[in-house]
Amino acid sequence: MYSTVNTEFSRASAPRSADCVPTLIVVVDTEEEFDWSAPFDHHADAVTNIAMQPLAQEIMDRHGVVPTYVVDYPVANSMIAAQILAPIADRGGCEIGAHLHPLVNPPHENVVDEFHSFPGNLPPELEFEKLALLQDRIVSELGAKPTIYKAGRYGIGPSTFATLVRLGFRIDVSVVPHTDFSSVHGPDFTSFPTGPFRPSPELLALPLSVHFVGALSQAGRTIHPIVTSKLGRHARVGTVLSRLGILERLRLSPEGHSLADMKRQTLVALARGERYFMMTYHSSSLLPGANPYVRSEHDRQKFLGTIDGYFAFFRRDCEGRTRSVSAFAESASFDADAPSSVRNSPNGSTITR
Repeated sequence: MYSTVNTEFSRASAPRSADCVPTLIVVVDTEEEFDWSAPFDHHADAVTNIAMQPLAQEIMDRHGVVPTYVVDYPVANSMIAAQILAPIADRGGCEIGAHLHPLVNPPHENVVDEFHSFPGNLPPELEFEKLALLQDRIVSELGAKPTIYKAGRYGIGPSTFATLVRLGFRIDVSVVPHTDFSSVHGPDFTSFPTGPFRPSPELLALPLSVHFVGALSQAGRTIHPIVTSKLGRHARVGTVLSRLGILERLRLSPEGHSLADMKRQTLVALARGERYFMMTYHSSSLLPGANPYVRSEHDRQKFLGTIDGYFAFFRRDCEGRTRSVSAFAESASFDADAPSSVRNSPNGSTITR
């Protein structure tokens, strides 16, 4: 059984401004550590990695970056989050948003499985109740009412935007352009823009930065669905095209991408006229062994070096600036039209945690 979701949008899309300075925002999925290859478990709620966040925050402070830590329930419910994150927020060094992972967020009324790991697949009132409880916990433990939201596993659904408006959220950072999660019951974002858009007059969506690079990058939106089809995956077409420099889809993240990858992606996007960029990663990447991206202390130092190097590159080589999510949203103006739908349906498997 699966759901197909059609969500109609109003006005939206790219920033309209005489100010064309490249601008970078940073969003950190701030969550518990767990075995990404294991079955889903609502008891997997250890948050040891939160104590490691100052390692990256020091780099961001040095570069004038104000990240948004989107916090899920196990983090918000822990004393260590109040000890580590609240002081950073109090001095203006970060913003606190909400990150709903249904399986570890009360009330525990849904089945623990892949379908229900996407919050947008929950019954609308249950999605609302879980997010309301998360919002209240963040207020009580971290002292700030979040107005920025990122769905766990990027899992927005048919009622998500309306739920956000009901709860007073102003900004969503869940959309992953050029990406289809329907093979694992998640949303299909392939028709979405790479830049900001408005799902409703009250809400601004800021997508993750995902771009195509390579000789056929201009045709990426047409070719990539073939590459990621069942036959394309079986034939490893994506690997071949990437190695030959023909087509590659890159996400602006130090997870699974080198500093060279991130620079290449940014320069290609800039050459096409894009000026909005979002870098993302998971908080658990700062705890060696907590996720597939950072397995050792050597990996962690390389990870931190990639973040440091990218910020320096963006400011110096791209003549860019950084903004908090809220500051960017307040300064941007928009026109043009958004795409028309989000579709959820199952067919295969991929890691989206």
